[in-house]
Amino acid sequence: MDSINFAKGYGKVNSNHLEVEDRVPNSTNPHPKIHQKRLVAIFALLLLSLLIGLMVGALIHESNTESPESPSSSTTNSAQSSLRAVCNVTRYPDSCFSSISSLNNPPESDPEAIFKLSLRVSIAELTKVSSSLKAMNQQKETALSDCQGQIEGALSQLNDSVSAMEVVGPGEKMLTEGKIRDIQTWISAAVTDQDTCLDGLEEMGSTFVDEVKKMMQKSKEYTSNALAIVANFNTILQNLHVSLH
Repeated sequence: MDSINFAKGYGKVNSNHLEVEDRVPNSTNPHPKIHQKRLVAIFALLLLSLLIGLMVGALIHESNTESPESPSSSTTNSAQSSLRAVCNVTRYPDSCFSSISSLNNPPESDPEAIFKLSLRVSIAELTKVSSSLKAMNQQKETALSDCQGQIEGALSQLNDSVSAMEVVGPGEKMLTEGKIRDIQTWISAAVTDQDTCLDGLEEMGSTFVDEVKKMMQKSKEYTSNALAIVANFNTILQNLHVSLH
């Protein structure tokens, strides 16, 4: 009898045990929704990292494949630096730089070539002044006639300066110490000629004095610049680490 009850009890206990097991949650995945969210977050992070990596790689590739500074750009920058260094010795560095830049094509970084351009700029401007004086002097006013003669003299001095640089014998340098002294004298005379022109107009009470002063503003600046360049030429050469050639 007891053995039968024990058997029944054993079966009952076993049944309860199964019911308990059915009520116990799965220990291997206690929070399935949280686990899924973590997987999504990890996947999103990996995707973001991949995108960032692709973007960085593209930027590096673009940087590596960019063409270096072109030779023409480098030459232009060098020429502008040299021109600025030359013009810095003048009284009017801005007008020096802008006026010579307009003729400096192709770009020249050689100070001797830049100096020659400063002479050509002065000649071009004085030629305009001379033409304007001729047009103004319809009545053959003495003061204007004298002024016109002074301007022609200034042009002659500047043209002589350019010729001295262009006439170069075999093995001879474009500029020598002797040529520099001569050219400095000629340009100084051109500056004096322009001042004499204006002084004569004022002394004779010309009605054109103010107009001519305004007309000659650029020519006086350009000629002054050329004189300053040749007067300080050795200093310019030292600053640019070049020599006469």
